[in-house]
Amino acid sequence: MIQTDICIIGAGPVGLFAVFEAGLLKMRCHVIDALPKVGGQLTEIYPKKPIYDIPGYPMVLAEDLIKNLMDQIEPFKPTFTLGERVEKFYKEDDGVFHLRTSAGTDIICRVVVIAGGLGCFEPRKPEIPQLEEYEGKGVNYMILNPETYRNKKVVLAGGGDSALDWTIFLADIASELTLVHRNESFRGAPDSVEKVMELAKENKIRLLLKSNINAISGNGKLTGVSISDHNKSIQTIETDYLIPLFGLSPKLGPLENWGLNLDKSAIAVDTFDYSTTIPGVYAIGDINTYPGKLKLILCGFHEAALMAQSAYKIVFPNQKFSLKYTTVNGIQSF
Repeated sequence: MIQTDICIIGAGPVGLFAVFEAGLLKMRCHVIDALPKVGGQLTEIYPKKPIYDIPGYPMVLAEDLIKNLMDQIEPFKPTFTLGERVEKFYKEDDGVFHLRTSAGTDIICRVVVIAGGLGCFEPRKPEIPQLEEYEGKGVNYMILNPETYRNKKVVLAGGGDSALDWTIFLADIASELTLVHRNESFRGAPDSVEKVMELAKENKIRLLLKSNINAISGNGKLTGVSISDHNKSIQTIETDYLIPLFGLSPKLGPLENWGLNLDKSAIAVDTFDYSTTIPGVYAIGDINTYPGKLKLILCGFHEAALMAQSAYKIVFPNQKFSLKYTTVNGIQSF
């Protein structure tokens, strides 16, 4: 049995930063994640994805951000249970929480922080005939190693931040790069849109807007995609890889049965401290929702900081809280 002050469910960037904020206040953390390693989506789905909106980093690779976060929390000696999912959850009469994982690991704590990102997730797949036949044979839904695509012909599909970021990143790696988007405008960051439009103008990429992929072809391995535009004219492009980037389908899993206030596939929280309807349980990062919510790592970091201030009052009910600045006090390890 593991005893700790705070149990954090989710070892993604927001969950890891919550360890740092809690550590500053002398609260011990145990982190649980269903994935076999820390990092959440950043490690599992796109470790080499460039991230441009972390303060102080003009650009940082996803895997490097996770490494830096692990280095940052090392002084606080957090403990981890990885490759196990929290299956059972209940609160004792004295306010202590008892959690049990899929492998039978028991955790006792005063505070539970849900930082599970999108929960259990799987990529959204476009409706293209024979698509599944070519999965792993030219059709990929995530980019784990960009070097796989060096000097290859690549077709990306999508209109969000992920599609835009990877288009920018792969423009200098792939021998031919095509971005296909069904609309005329993008959902991603305006700066990324501007960069992609500039790449198209310079003929460094092929940009096909108001277009859809309606068929793929090959002989055991992908060799081409057929694309129709808004005029219903069809062109076939030779390619080595097709990467549809249409986001993830979130599934909350066991969280759905915990008595939390759910709004679609997210947990409703109070923005004062990101607490849920269960006292002592908080939700931070992409797993939560509130008016004006932005699903950005940056916002999750902010939520983690406010959560820790509130959790302190539960973990140390008889101690007066005093905000201390790291610029004055530094980092004091356990």
